[in-house]
Amino acid sequence: MVQTPASPEIETLLIELPKSIGLYVTQEQFAALAAANRDLRLERTAKGELIVNPPTGWETGRRNWNISGELYLWWRNAGEPGKAFDSSTGFILPNGATRSPDASWVSGERWEALTLEQKGTFANICPDFVVELRSSSDTLKSVKDKMREYIDNGARLGWLINPQQRRVEIYRPDKDVEVLENPGELSGEAVLPGFVLNLRRVWD
Repeated sequence: MVQTPASPEIETLLIELPKSIGLYVTQEQFAALAAANRDLRLERTAKGELIVNPPTGWETGRRNWNISGELYLWWRNAGEPGKAFDSSTGFILPNGATRSPDASWVSGERWEALTLEQKGTFANICPDFVVELRSSSDTLKSVKDKMREYIDNGARLGWLINPQQRRVEIYRPDKDVEVLENPGELSGEAVLPGFVLNLRRVWD
C-alpha cells in the first residue's frame, strides 16, 4: 500500500498492489515519494521497482537498535572515523538501486570524496560495511540477493544476520560466503578495526 498525505496539490490514494504487479518509479519519483511518506521505509531496485517495507515488529526493532548501538559505540570510541548510519538511511548504489541497510558505515576518505550533489538526500555511494537483519517477513532469498548486490556495488564487508536460525553469513569481495552457525560474536576485521558485535544482544 502506498499512501501520500493530503494537500491542496496532492490527493490521498490507497493502492493495494498484488505481489505479481510491480510499481516502477524513476529516481526523481522515488525521492518525491520518500519525502511525502517519511513514516515508510522505501527502497528501489536497480530496475526501478518500488519496494515498500512494512514497519518492523518489536523483536526486530530491538535487535536493530542493539546492532546500531554497538556500531555507534565503536565509532565514538575509535575517534569517529568515517560516517555510521542506521536503518533509516538510503543510499543510491552504482547500479541505480536505492537501498537502506539495517546498519552501515562509510570510510571518511570515500565520504569526503563525494560532492555536495552526490551526498544529496540519498548519498550516491555503496557503504563499505553493511548489515542486514532478517525479519520474519523477509524471505531468505531476498536478503541474500541484497547482500550480493551490496558486494557487487562496492561493499567490503557485509553481515547477513538470521536470528530465526541463529546463523550469520559473511560477505566479502571475491570470496565465498562464510556461514557461521550460532556464533557468539562478529569481527569488523580490517574494514572496521576493533569493532566486535556481541551477538548475545541479538539472539536473546
